[in-house]
Amino acid sequence: MNITVYLGARTGHSAVYRSYAYELGAWIACHGHTLIYGGSRTGLMGKLADGALEHGGRVIGVEPQFFMDDELQHEGLTQLIVTNDMASRKEKMMELGDVFLAFPGGIGTLEEISEVMSQIKLGLLQGRFAFLDFNGYYQPMKSLIRHMAEEGFVDNHWAGQVAFLSSFEQLEAFLAG
Repeated sequence: MNITVYLGARTGHSAVYRSYAYELGAWIACHGHTLIYGGSRTGLMGKLADGALEHGGRVIGVEPQFFMDDELQHEGLTQLIVTNDMASRKEKMMELGDVFLAFPGGIGTLEEISEVMSQIKLGLLQGRFAFLDFNGYYQPMKSLIRHMAEEGFVDNHWAGQVAFLSSFEQLEAFLAG
């Protein structure tokens, strides 16, 4: 299975996110999945790729040319796809993925998973998505989605099905079902 992970190009303040990112990469590799991610060596992105690669995993990075110009790409990837811009990068990452996961990150992560949610909800993208709620990071998003449903902007049934996964056991069950 191709698992597209959206996450921060920064490490954040807490070391726990660095550990979780590395462990997620290792978990993906050890379970025989392919990691699709943004291609960077920096921040949580680099930790994720390192975890997968150091455990024998297949890792496909998708990076826009302007990041290549800044030499931000991870050098050890199985495959690096270079796109013209961020829009092409997002499109390629969605094209390659079977499942889409939002790991803790910033505005870019939020933008990418929001587009995935919208595309899936509209039936324009096949696959499923989940928030990796390690350390309770996505609890505010969970509250926001519930609030959107309460205010009538999204369907209650849809809002109730959005997955917030706080462990690798929950991730495994999500992928299986």
